[in-house]
Amino acid sequence: MHAVIMAGGSGTRFWPASRERLPKQFLSITSHQTLFEETFERVAPLVGSRPVWAVVNRLHEPLTAQLLQRRNVQILAEPVGRNTAPAIGLAAIHVRQTDATLPMVVLPSDQFVSDPAAFRELLQAAGAFIQEGGIATIGIQPTRPETGYGYIKAGSERGTVQGHTAYAVERFVEKPNLETACEYLKDGAFSWNSGIFLFTAETILTEIKVCLPQLYEQLCEIEQTIGTAAYPETLAAVFARMESISIDYGVMEKTTAPISVFRANFGWSDVGSWEALYELRQSEADAKGNLALGETVAVDATDNLVFSTTGRVVTLLDVENLVVVDTPDAVLVARKNRSQDVKQFPAHFRKTNREGLW
Repeated sequence: MHAVIMAGGSGTRFWPASRERLPKQFLSITSHQTLFEETFERVAPLVGSRPVWAVVNRLHEPLTAQLLQRRNVQILAEPVGRNTAPAIGLAAIHVRQTDATLPMVVLPSDQFVSDPAAFRELLQAAGAFIQEGGIATIGIQPTRPETGYGYIKAGSERGTVQGHTAYAVERFVEKPNLETACEYLKDGAFSWNSGIFLFTAETILTEIKVCLPQLYEQLCEIEQTIGTAAYPETLAAVFARMESISIDYGVMEKTTAPISVFRANFGWSDVGSWEALYELRQSEADAKGNLALGETVAVDATDNLVFSTTGRVVTLLDVENLVVVDTPDAVLVARKNRSQDVKQFPAHFRKTNREGLW
Protein backbone atom coordinates (compact mmCIF):
# COMPACT_ATOMS: atom_id res chain seq x y z
CA MET A 1 0.00 0.00 0.00
CA HIS A 2 1.03 3.61 -0.64
CA ALA A 3 0.28 6.25 2.01
CA VAL A 4 -0.13 9.95 1.32
CA ILE A 5 -0.29 12.44 4.19
CA MET A 6 -1.85 15.79 3.31
CA ALA A 7 -0.39 18.57 5.42
CA GLY A 8 -1.24 21.79 3.62
CA GLY A 9 -3.83 23.18 6.06
CA SER A 10 -3.43 26.29 8.20
CA GLY A 11 -5.28 25.21 11.36
CA THR A 12 -6.87 28.58 12.11
CA ARG A 13 -9.09 27.10 14.84
CA PHE A 14 -5.97 26.59 16.99
CA TRP A 15 -4.91 30.22 16.93
CA PRO A 16 -2.79 31.68 18.50
CA ALA A 17 -0.64 28.54 18.86
CA SER A 18 -1.28 27.70 15.21
CA ARG A 19 -0.14 30.20 12.58
CA GLU A 20 0.55 30.19 8.86
CA ARG A 21 4.21 29.50 9.61
CA LEU A 22 3.41 26.78 12.18
CA PRO A 23 -0.03 25.24 11.52
CA LYS A 24 -1.86 22.80 13.75
CA GLN A 25 -0.33 19.63 12.28
CA PHE A 26 3.10 20.78 13.51
CA LEU A 27 1.96 21.33 17.11
CA SER A 28 2.48 18.85 19.95
CA ILE A 29 -1.00 19.04 21.44
CA THR A 30 -2.06 15.42 21.95
CA SER A 31 1.33 13.99 23.01
CA HIS A 32 5.03 14.84 23.00
CA GLN A 33 5.00 14.33 19.24
CA THR A 34 3.40 16.61 16.67
CA LEU A 35 0.15 15.51 15.07
CA PHE A 36 2.08 15.10 11.80
CA GLU A 37 4.57 12.70 13.41
CA GLU A 38 1.75 10.73 15.04
CA THR A 39 0.08 10.36 11.64
CA PHE A 40 3.33 9.18 10.08
CA GLU A 41 3.86 6.56 12.79
CA ARG A 42 0.30 5.24 12.29
CA VAL A 43 0.66 4.68 8.55
CA ALA A 44 4.33 3.71 8.24
CA PRO A 45 3.70 0.01 9.06
CA LEU A 46 1.27 -0.17 6.13
CA VAL A 47 3.79 0.72 3.43
CA GLY A 48 6.65 -1.67 4.17
CA SER A 49 9.89 -0.49 2.62
CA ARG A 50 8.17 2.17 0.50
CA PRO A 51 8.37 5.83 1.50
CA VAL A 52 5.38 7.62 2.97
CA TRP A 53 4.41 10.53 0.72
CA ALA A 54 3.86 13.89 2.42
CA VAL A 55 2.22 16.76 0.53
CA VAL A 56 3.06 20.03 2.27
CA ASN A 57 3.10 23.72 1.56
CA ARG A 58 6.52 24.85 0.33
CA LEU A 59 6.72 27.13 3.38
CA HIS A 60 6.74 24.03 5.62
CA GLU A 61 9.08 21.83 3.58
CA PRO A 62 12.16 22.51 5.79
CA LEU A 63 10.18 21.90 8.99
CA THR A 64 8.75 18.65 7.59
CA ALA A 65 12.20 17.46 6.58
CA GLN A 66 13.52 18.27 10.05
CA LEU A 67 10.70 16.44 11.85
CA LEU A 68 10.97 13.33 9.68
CA GLN A 69 14.70 13.37 8.98
CA ARG A 70 15.27 9.82 10.21
CA ARG A 71 12.14 8.39 8.61
CA ASN A 72 11.44 7.04 5.14
CA VAL A 73 9.45 9.90 3.66
CA GLN A 74 9.14 11.51 0.23
CA ILE A 75 8.14 15.17 0.53
CA LEU A 76 6.10 16.82 -2.23
CA ALA A 77 6.04 20.60 -1.76
CA GLU A 78 3.14 22.59 -3.19
CA PRO A 79 4.25 26.03 -4.45
CA VAL A 80 0.86 27.44 -3.35
CA GLY A 81 -2.11 25.88 -1.59
CA ARG A 82 -4.83 24.75 -3.98
CA ASN A 83 -6.98 22.54 -1.72
CA THR A 84 -7.15 18.74 -1.68
CA ALA A 85 -7.93 17.81 -5.30
CA PRO A 86 -4.67 19.25 -6.70
CA ALA A 87 -2.74 17.95 -3.66
CA ILE A 88 -4.03 14.41 -4.15
CA GLY A 89 -3.50 14.65 -7.90
CA LEU A 90 0.11 15.71 -7.35
CA ALA A 91 0.73 12.68 -5.14
CA ALA A 92 -1.05 10.38 -7.59
CA ILE A 93 1.11 11.34 -10.57
CA HIS A 94 4.22 10.60 -8.51
CA VAL A 95 2.80 7.29 -7.31
CA ARG A 96 1.84 6.43 -10.91
CA GLN A 97 5.53 6.62 -11.77
CA THR A 98 6.25 3.83 -9.27
CA ASP A 99 3.23 1.52 -9.02
CA ALA A 100 -0.20 2.74 -10.11
CA THR A 101 -1.98 -0.51 -9.20
CA LEU A 102 -1.30 -0.67 -5.45
CA PRO A 103 -3.94 0.74 -3.06
CA MET A 104 -3.22 4.29 -2.01
CA VAL A 105 -4.55 5.74 1.23
CA VAL A 106 -4.82 9.53 1.47
CA LEU A 107 -5.34 11.04 4.90
CA PRO A 108 -5.10 14.34 6.78
CA SER A 109 -2.06 15.04 8.94
CA ASP A 110 -3.86 16.58 11.92
CA GLN A 111 -6.16 13.90 13.33
CA PHE A 112 -5.97 11.75 16.47
CA VAL A 113 -6.51 7.99 16.68
CA SER A 114 -6.47 6.18 20.02
CA ASP A 115 -6.27 2.65 18.54
CA PRO A 116 -3.65 2.66 15.73
CA ALA A 117 -3.77 -1.15 15.33
CA ALA A 118 -7.52 -1.09 14.63
CA PHE A 119 -6.96 1.87 12.31
CA ARG A 120 -4.40 -0.06 10.23
CA GLU A 121 -6.53 -3.19 10.19
CA LEU A 122 -9.45 -1.29 8.69
CA LEU A 123 -7.28 0.46 6.11
CA GLN A 124 -5.81 -2.87 5.00
CA ALA A 125 -9.32 -4.25 4.53
CA ALA A 126 -10.48 -1.19 2.61
CA GLY A 127 -7.34 -1.30 0.48
CA ALA A 128 -7.98 -4.92 -0.42
CA PHE A 129 -11.58 -4.06 -1.32
CA ILE A 130 -10.64 -1.39 -3.88
CA GLN A 131 -7.64 -3.22 -5.35
CA GLU A 132 -9.53 -3.94 -8.58
CA GLY A 133 -11.19 -0.52 -8.81
CA GLY A 134 -13.54 1.88 -7.12
CA ILE A 135 -13.05 4.26 -4.22
CA ALA A 136 -13.40 3.70 -0.49
CA THR A 137 -13.72 6.17 2.36
CA ILE A 138 -13.75 5.84 6.12
CA GLY A 139 -16.83 6.97 8.02
CA ILE A 140 -16.65 7.54 11.77
CA GLN A 141 -19.57 6.29 13.84
CA PRO A 142 -21.06 9.45 15.38
CA THR A 143 -21.36 9.74 19.15
CA ARG A 144 -23.14 13.11 19.28
CA PRO A 145 -25.07 15.47 16.96
CA GLU A 146 -21.95 17.18 15.60
CA THR A 147 -22.43 20.27 13.41
CA GLY A 148 -18.74 20.79 12.65
CA TYR A 149 -18.27 17.72 10.41
CA GLY A 150 -19.49 16.65 7.02
CA TYR A 151 -21.43 13.38 6.90
CA ILE A 152 -21.64 10.30 4.68
CA LYS A 153 -24.90 8.44 4.20
CA ALA A 154 -24.44 4.68 3.79
CA GLY A 155 -26.73 2.57 1.65
CA SER A 156 -26.80 -1.15 0.92
CA GLU A 157 -24.00 -3.57 1.78
CA ARG A 158 -21.46 -4.12 -0.97
CA GLY A 159 -19.53 -6.95 0.61
CA THR A 160 -17.29 -7.94 3.46
CA VAL A 161 -13.51 -8.15 3.46
CA GLN A 162 -11.31 -9.26 6.35
CA GLY A 163 -14.30 -8.99 8.68
CA HIS A 164 -15.19 -5.41 7.69
CA THR A 165 -18.35 -4.51 5.76
CA ALA A 166 -18.37 -2.06 2.86
CA TYR A 167 -21.52 -0.03 2.26
CA ALA A 168 -22.48 1.89 -0.86
CA VAL A 169 -22.18 5.65 -0.38
CA GLU A 170 -25.55 7.20 -1.09
CA ARG A 171 -24.37 10.76 -0.69
CA PHE A 172 -21.93 13.13 0.97
CA VAL A 173 -23.55 15.79 3.13
CA GLU A 174 -22.18 19.21 4.10
CA LYS A 175 -22.00 20.32 7.73
CA PRO A 176 -25.60 20.27 9.02
CA ASN A 177 -27.43 22.45 11.53
CA LEU A 178 -28.11 21.03 14.98
CA GLU A 179 -31.63 19.79 14.20
CA THR A 180 -30.42 17.92 11.12
CA ALA A 181 -27.41 16.51 12.99
CA CYS A 182 -29.78 15.11 15.65
CA GLU A 183 -31.79 13.42 12.89
CA TYR A 184 -28.63 11.92 11.41
CA LEU A 185 -27.63 10.52 14.80
CA LYS A 186 -31.04 8.83 15.21
CA ASP A 187 -31.08 7.56 11.63
CA GLY A 188 -28.03 5.33 12.03
CA ALA A 189 -27.07 5.42 8.35
CA PHE A 190 -24.88 8.51 8.67
CA SER A 191 -21.19 8.64 9.56
CA TRP A 192 -18.84 11.54 10.08
CA ASN A 193 -16.66 12.19 7.04
CA SER A 194 -13.08 11.53 8.19
CA GLY A 195 -11.49 12.83 4.98
CA ILE A 196 -9.67 9.50 4.57
CA PHE A 197 -9.89 7.96 1.08
CA LEU A 198 -8.48 4.86 -0.60
CA PHE A 199 -8.07 4.15 -4.31
CA THR A 200 -5.28 3.27 -6.71
CA ALA A 201 -3.37 6.08 -8.40
CA GLU A 202 -4.80 4.99 -11.75
CA THR A 203 -8.36 5.08 -10.39
CA ILE A 204 -8.18 8.57 -8.88
CA LEU A 205 -6.40 10.04 -11.89
CA THR A 206 -9.05 8.55 -14.17
CA GLU A 207 -11.75 10.14 -12.00
CA ILE A 208 -9.96 13.49 -12.03
CA LYS A 209 -9.75 13.22 -15.82
CA VAL A 210 -13.53 12.71 -16.03
CA CYS A 211 -14.66 15.15 -13.33
CA LEU A 212 -11.93 17.79 -13.51
CA PRO A 213 -10.44 17.55 -17.02
CA GLN A 214 -8.53 20.82 -16.81
CA LEU A 215 -6.84 19.73 -13.58
CA TYR A 216 -5.94 16.40 -15.19
CA GLU A 217 -4.26 18.15 -18.12
CA GLN A 218 -2.31 20.33 -15.70
CA LEU A 219 -1.20 17.31 -13.68
CA CYS A 220 -0.03 15.54 -16.84
CA GLU A 221 2.00 18.62 -17.74
CA ILE A 222 3.76 18.36 -14.37
CA GLU A 223 4.12 14.58 -14.63
CA GLN A 224 6.08 14.85 -17.87
CA THR A 225 8.86 16.69 -16.02
CA ILE A 226 9.16 14.45 -12.92
CA GLY A 227 12.80 13.54 -12.44
CA THR A 228 14.07 16.31 -14.74
CA ALA A 229 15.60 19.73 -14.14
CA ALA A 230 12.41 21.32 -15.50
CA TYR A 231 10.23 19.93 -12.70
CA PRO A 232 10.48 22.77 -10.11
CA GLU A 233 9.77 25.52 -12.63
CA THR A 234 6.93 23.57 -14.27
CA LEU A 235 5.38 22.72 -10.90
CA ALA A 236 5.40 26.36 -9.81
CA ALA A 237 3.96 27.66 -13.08
CA VAL A 238 1.23 25.04 -13.41
CA PHE A 239 0.15 25.11 -9.76
CA ALA A 240 -0.30 28.88 -9.98
CA ARG A 241 -2.92 28.32 -12.70
CA MET A 242 -4.84 25.58 -10.90
CA GLU A 243 -8.32 26.05 -9.50
CA SER A 244 -8.57 25.64 -5.72
CA ILE A 245 -11.04 22.78 -5.22
CA SER A 246 -11.56 19.98 -2.72
CA ILE A 247 -11.54 16.31 -3.69
CA ASP A 248 -14.97 15.96 -2.06
CA TYR A 249 -16.61 18.61 -4.22
CA GLY A 250 -14.50 18.10 -7.34
CA VAL A 251 -14.67 14.29 -7.56
CA MET A 252 -16.54 12.47 -4.80
CA GLU A 253 -19.81 14.36 -5.25
CA LYS A 254 -19.70 14.07 -9.05
CA THR A 255 -18.24 10.70 -9.95
CA THR A 256 -20.28 7.78 -11.20
CA ALA A 257 -17.60 5.34 -10.02
CA PRO A 258 -18.60 3.11 -7.08
CA ILE A 259 -17.72 4.68 -3.74
CA SER A 260 -17.88 2.51 -0.63
CA VAL A 261 -17.74 3.52 3.02
CA PHE A 262 -16.27 1.46 5.85
CA ARG A 263 -17.62 2.45 9.24
CA ALA A 264 -14.91 2.90 11.85
CA ASN A 265 -14.61 2.97 15.59
CA PHE A 266 -10.92 3.34 16.39
CA GLY A 267 -11.02 6.32 18.73
CA TRP A 268 -10.94 9.07 16.09
CA SER A 269 -10.96 12.81 16.61
CA ASP A 270 -10.18 15.57 14.14
CA VAL A 271 -9.01 17.67 17.11
CA GLY A 272 -10.87 20.51 15.48
CA SER A 273 -10.83 23.11 18.25
CA TRP A 274 -9.46 23.89 21.69
CA GLU A 275 -12.69 22.51 23.16
CA ALA A 276 -12.16 19.25 21.22
CA LEU A 277 -8.63 19.03 22.63
CA TYR A 278 -10.00 19.51 26.14
CA GLU A 279 -12.52 16.71 25.62
CA LEU A 280 -9.81 14.46 24.17
CA ARG A 281 -7.44 14.94 27.13
CA GLN A 282 -10.00 15.52 29.89
CA SER A 283 -8.83 12.43 31.78
CA GLU A 284 -5.59 14.34 32.47
CA ALA A 285 -7.41 17.22 34.16
CA ASP A 286 -7.21 17.86 37.90
CA ALA A 287 -10.00 17.13 40.38
CA LYS A 288 -11.78 20.35 39.38
CA GLY A 289 -11.56 19.68 35.68
CA ASN A 290 -8.67 22.03 34.88
CA LEU A 291 -6.43 20.73 32.09
CA ALA A 292 -3.01 22.38 32.31
CA LEU A 293 -0.73 22.01 29.28
CA GLY A 294 1.89 24.36 30.69
CA GLU A 295 2.62 25.53 34.24
CA THR A 296 -0.65 26.62 35.84
CA VAL A 297 -1.91 27.56 39.28
CA ALA A 298 -5.70 27.40 39.63
CA VAL A 299 -7.64 28.72 42.65
CA ASP A 300 -11.40 28.25 42.82
CA ALA A 301 -11.35 27.54 39.07
CA THR A 302 -13.13 24.70 37.27
CA ASP A 303 -13.19 23.05 33.85
CA ASN A 304 -10.60 25.27 32.18
CA LEU A 305 -7.95 24.52 29.55
CA VAL A 306 -4.56 26.22 29.68
CA PHE A 307 -2.03 25.80 26.86
CA SER A 308 1.24 27.68 27.19
CA THR A 309 4.44 27.68 25.13
CA THR A 310 6.17 30.56 26.92
CA GLY A 311 7.35 29.06 30.20
CA ARG A 312 5.35 31.69 32.07
CA VAL A 313 3.11 30.61 34.94
CA VAL A 314 -0.58 31.02 34.08
CA THR A 315 -2.80 31.74 37.11
CA LEU A 316 -6.56 31.25 37.22
CA LEU A 317 -8.83 32.69 39.90
CA ASP A 318 -12.57 32.02 40.20
CA VAL A 319 -13.17 31.30 36.50
CA GLU A 320 -14.75 28.38 34.70
CA ASN A 321 -15.07 26.86 31.23
CA LEU A 322 -12.32 29.00 29.72
CA VAL A 323 -9.59 28.38 27.18
CA VAL A 324 -6.38 30.30 27.90
CA VAL A 325 -3.63 30.04 25.27
CA ASP A 326 -0.37 31.79 26.06
CA THR A 327 2.16 32.31 23.26
CA PRO A 328 5.11 34.74 23.04
CA ASP A 329 3.25 37.39 21.03
CA ALA A 330 -0.46 36.74 21.64
CA VAL A 331 -2.77 35.51 24.40
CA LEU A 332 -6.23 34.05 23.86
CA VAL A 333 -8.92 34.00 26.56
CA ALA A 334 -12.23 32.52 25.41
CA ARG A 335 -15.19 30.49 26.52
CA LYS A 336 -14.54 26.83 25.68
CA ASN A 337 -17.81 26.53 23.81
CA ARG A 338 -16.82 29.45 21.56
CA SER A 339 -13.39 28.08 20.70
CA GLN A 340 -14.46 27.19 17.13
CA ASP A 341 -14.73 30.94 16.53
CA VAL A 342 -11.11 31.84 17.24
CA LYS A 343 -10.46 31.56 13.49
CA GLN A 344 -11.89 35.09 13.32
CA PHE A 345 -8.67 36.45 14.82
CA PRO A 346 -6.18 35.30 12.16
CA ALA A 347 -8.68 36.55 9.56
CA HIS A 348 -8.76 39.92 11.34
CA PHE A 349 -4.97 40.20 11.56
CA ARG A 350 -4.55 39.21 7.93
CA LYS A 351 -7.06 41.88 6.90
CA THR A 352 -5.29 44.52 9.01
CA ASN A 353 -1.88 43.36 7.78
CA ARG A 354 -0.53 42.43 11.21
CA GLU A 355 2.12 40.19 9.77
CA GLY A 356 3.06 37.17 11.88
CA LEU A 357 -0.22 37.12 13.81
CA TRP A 358 -2.06 34.91 11.32
